[in-house]
Amino acid sequence: MTNTNEPIYTPPPVTGYRKLSQADVDLMNEIKAKGDDIGKLITEVLRPNKALDQRWVSIGTTDIQTGIMALVRAVAQPTNF
Repeated sequence: MTNTNEPIYTPPPVTGYRKLSQADVDLMNEIKAKGDDIGKLITEVLRPNKALDQRWVSIGTTDIQTGIMALVRAVAQPTNF
C-alpha cells in the first residue's frame, strides 16, 4: 500500500535535455513502439531457411535503429552532442 503522505518523486533534470511535455513523452513512446514492431519483423526476416544476403539484413537493421533514434532525438531536442 502506498503512503499518500510521501512526496511524489520528481526525477532530476537530464543534462542537455529540456523538460518534456506529456505529448512529447507519448510521441516518443509511440516511435519506440513502432521500432519494436519493426524489430519483430526483422526477427521474422532472420528466421532460418531463408536465403537472404545477411550483409543487407545487418545494414537495414542498423539503419532502422539509427532512424528510430533520430526520430526520438527530433522530439527530445537535446542541446548536447
